[in-house]
Amino acid sequence: MDEAPEERGLISDRIRNALSEAIAGGRMPAGTALDEQDLADRFGASRTPVREALRQLAFAGLVELRPRRGGVVARTTPERIAEMFETTAEIEAMCVRLATYRITPLERSRLMDLHEASAAMVAAGDVDAYDGFNRAFHETLYAATHNGFLAEQALAIRERLAAFRRTQLRQASRIDASRAEHGAVLAAMAEGDGEAAARRMRAHMLNASSALGRYVAGQGEREG
Repeated sequence: MDEAPEERGLISDRIRNALSEAIAGGRMPAGTALDEQDLADRFGASRTPVREALRQLAFAGLVELRPRRGGVVARTTPERIAEMFETTAEIEAMCVRLATYRITPLERSRLMDLHEASAAMVAAGDVDAYDGFNRAFHETLYAATHNGFLAEQALAIRERLAAFRRTQLRQASRIDASRAEHGAVLAAMAEGDGEAAARRMRAHMLNASSALGRYVAGQGEREG
């Protein structure tokens, strides 16, 4: 099966997202074999986008690739995930604190526009659209720090946690709560209170971690 480069990229993203959510949601436990041909058949694709999706998952630490033997789901403990969320909570809090004092009018307008646009996504319950918005919202905050190194580190750890951050949005009512938490962060920034904005951002990230735990537990109960 031949796909154009752009089509391969879209298929690869679809495969990566499906697999990452299955892994992050606990539906594909550690040690699960990931055969390229089996996955290609499952997704109706060639092996090329499957291979690219597995490479991206390996970079994120969700998959271990073995020469000539395909891949397996990597072992990621709940404790490790909690540590990752705790770390990103501190980094994001630092970002929003700096952004409060350094943000430009154009960046502030961009954040407000994003926040307003997200209301329709929440009303529609469109988790996939909200996930894309959520990424843009946080990356705009990183840029508003005007600290390139910090922004790079925040983005890097975000990539490692992307699957878990996306999956936690599927927990009941989480996108509603997430949007409200963004509003609280923006309100503190508008008041010029970097410390309050940082506290609210830290709580926002830790709430996401808790939502992920509830979602995974719920999946286990349904399968049990």
